[in-house]
Amino acid sequence: MAVIDFFDRGRAIDPTGVAYRSDDEVWTFDEAGALSCRIAHALLGAGARRESKVAVLSPNAPSAWICVLGAWRAGAAWVPLNPATPVSENIGLLRRFDVEVLFYHPDLADQVAEMKAASPGVGLYVALAAGTGDLALEDWTAGRPDTPPPVRFAMDDVVAVSPTGGTTGEPKGVMNTHRSLSVMVAHQMMALTYPAGAPVVNLAAAPMTHTAGLFSLQTTARGGTVVIVPRATPDAVLDAVERHAVTELFLPPTAVYRLLETLEHRTADTSSLRYLVYGAAPMSTDRLRAGIDRLGPVFLGGYGQTEAIAAISFLRPDEHLAGGEVAPEERLRSCGRPYPLATVAILDEDGTEVPQGRTGEICVRGDLVMKGYYKDPERTAETIVDGWLHTGDLGHRDAEGYLHITDRKKDLIISGGFNVHPSEVEQVIWSHPAVRDCAVVGSPDPDWGEAVTAVVELKAGHDVGEAELIARCRERLGPVRTPKKVVFMERLPRSGNGKVLKREIREGFWAGTRTRI
Repeated sequence: MAVIDFFDRGRAIDPTGVAYRSDDEVWTFDEAGALSCRIAHALLGAGARRESKVAVLSPNAPSAWICVLGAWRAGAAWVPLNPATPVSENIGLLRRFDVEVLFYHPDLADQVAEMKAASPGVGLYVALAAGTGDLALEDWTAGRPDTPPPVRFAMDDVVAVSPTGGTTGEPKGVMNTHRSLSVMVAHQMMALTYPAGAPVVNLAAAPMTHTAGLFSLQTTARGGTVVIVPRATPDAVLDAVERHAVTELFLPPTAVYRLLETLEHRTADTSSLRYLVYGAAPMSTDRLRAGIDRLGPVFLGGYGQTEAIAAISFLRPDEHLAGGEVAPEERLRSCGRPYPLATVAILDEDGTEVPQGRTGEICVRGDLVMKGYYKDPERTAETIVDGWLHTGDLGHRDAEGYLHITDRKKDLIISGGFNVHPSEVEQVIWSHPAVRDCAVVGSPDPDWGEAVTAVVELKAGHDVGEAELIARCRERLGPVRTPKKVVFMERLPRSGNGKVLKREIREGFWAGTRTRI
């Protein structure tokens, strides 16, 4: 299927049903579909061609997402820009990915003014509303047909050039296609099942420039409603769940933690919630247990990456339980079983599959895998070898077929000749009630080579000392994996998508040394 077909499938189910809503906008499927057609005709009229790069810069908003649908209808490729990312980085993406058209929210007009001076390749700027001095979306699309343009799609056409998270270096442009996004949606629909006729209400609270936008495709394919809030603050999420009887949402672990902290101090009716999908970073199993106790068996873990888009494996809500109780630690630390339209193998450094239980690199092949990195054949060849996408994630499979991620290859710490996986140490530190979040990295040490170092963000109003956290780790992990030091930060550095920037943390320790980064 072409990616726009998923929206059109939902439109055929319920043309007058609400497709998107926010506090400011409500769009039925017919209204959103008609606008997406007008946008597509206007893009083609402005000279857009197959795989032309069209960027959208906006906070979460229905009209911004409809611009993405319009770009896909025109056969263009979407370049997602996050308004939380520094302007200089977004300028770099506009230039690196050859963006020709930029749709933007009027609230970001000052950012766009900076971009114009440094982005000569962008020939057309369209504001979502009037008052900026640029073309306004309503005026620009006026008089255009409300019907789809006669654009032919090939399954390997590029429909998105997405920047990688930048947690380990300069973002790369991942080219995903109709084929890879179709597999992503199919896997999501397999993981999130509903009885016939049941309401489907998705809450897009995390940035739609990242997982939340793509996750909404499976909702609209069912004829469901996507409720959009600007930011994933705990109160905004809980209010929206109550008000709109939300059945599903995606949140990164840090947002889940804050949601659970907020529920310690307020009540909320979450009885409509069927799926709370978490992913994009490791999850504290202690917080996961607390979440199941508070919200019930609604958690759904997911593993994917931009290069194998969002849907390699899932740990369903029922798999978080065993014998009517919360499942054992080993199960909760997994990211579920791989789904059927992708092949997953654990390979060693020479490309040989390792035995069950042994750690190697998680590799994926099949139609879920990206086409490659934009204008970067060398990195593409390094990453996709003999058809296998080398994810850069270390992991293993257990006896039940569950996939476990140990760490990123670049995050592995070699201390005194021993391999230390940061995620194991992070799980112990996360379990302390005073800790909101943490990151474990290697810092330079004259004796150990790398010293295991924990960087910790505490919950507001809580306190814990370095000695207590070190003692906790020593008791559970032994001396080799115990941090040699603990550093406290008011807030860990994060990307615009909420991922902790371990590379930035490491650089702070390794500055001025011969670094391994």
